[in-house]
Amino acid sequence: MPTMKALPTMKSVQTGARGAIEVVDVERPAPGPRDVLIRVRACGICGTDVTFLHLGGGPFGPGGQLIPVPLGHEPSGEIVEVGAEVTGLKPGDRVVVNPQAAPTGIIGCGGALGGMREYLIVEDAVVGKSLAVIPDSVPYDVAALNEPMAVALHCVNRSGARPTDKVVVFGAGPIGLGATIWLKLRGVAHVTVADVIPERLKTALAVGADAVIDSSREDVTARLTELHGQGANALGQPRPDTDVYIDAAGAPAVLNTALAAAKWGTKLVMVAVQKKAEIDLSAMLRSEMTLIASMGYPTEIFEVTPQLAEHWERFAKLISHRVPFAEAERAYRLALTPGAAEKVIVTFDDPR
Repeated sequence: MPTMKALPTMKSVQTGARGAIEVVDVERPAPGPRDVLIRVRACGICGTDVTFLHLGGGPFGPGGQLIPVPLGHEPSGEIVEVGAEVTGLKPGDRVVVNPQAAPTGIIGCGGALGGMREYLIVEDAVVGKSLAVIPDSVPYDVAALNEPMAVALHCVNRSGARPTDKVVVFGAGPIGLGATIWLKLRGVAHVTVADVIPERLKTALAVGADAVIDSSREDVTARLTELHGQGANALGQPRPDTDVYIDAAGAPAVLNTALAAAKWGTKLVMVAVQKKAEIDLSAMLRSEMTLIASMGYPTEIFEVTPQLAEHWERFAKLISHRVPFAEAERAYRLALTPGAAEKVIVTFDDPR
């Protein structure tokens, strides 16, 4: 009898036991006529990955057990195979991916595919919809910031911030720092960043923040008044003259700080994932504050790509750790440890 040829395999990261990953061998995919195959060169670790790890998986299976979730929704890489019906793409193109465009579910967020693997199929590959080509000048690790920077840009777009506005961003993680960069590229006059970790505040200044506040030891309202001047709420009570508050921290204290400090007609944009929080609605009434939610990136996923390419050295400052794929467990431990890392990018062989 003829022997069956073994199919090629690859390494892929998925959820394991609670708080742990598994690196498993899976079949290396072959693209269909409308697909492309990407050799992943870098992939970021997101707070959503951490949430899945805390849960120990995704949806419950038939026996009530949690199903392992393939991880990674921030990949960049190089096209190695192109389906016969795909146009505008070729092997060797460097690309970033829209994880929400996959027909089998969001890549790395409960869908059938994850980006933290050696090779990734992009199904129904269409330039400008499911993926975008990046210039050769952009390192793969920076290109992997495309997806979170789209989240940050949508937040800034939702804020409607104008050049004359004074803005405070709470939380100097990747989204808050990304929002800071977009605000300054938008020409916003004064951007302050508040956080409790000094190293993150140093990064905020490095990417263009005009001022920072260590909210673990400084009076945020007093500092904002010092930085932005004095305004008033609807009752004429003195308040900082801050126009836009952005919550990229997700802590209930942030919401209540913003509500207590708000002048009349200010806006609060909530981009961080909030759990249950008790808020002072009477303070919102006194300021007539507008609360704006910001979720994902309805249009921004590839709107960010040209500016990410143009300003890649500035965005590169967001990356605190670059960890080889062979050390993926260490990379996820860093991401799981509060305060240990700002942005962890896992790299695959070639840093560029």
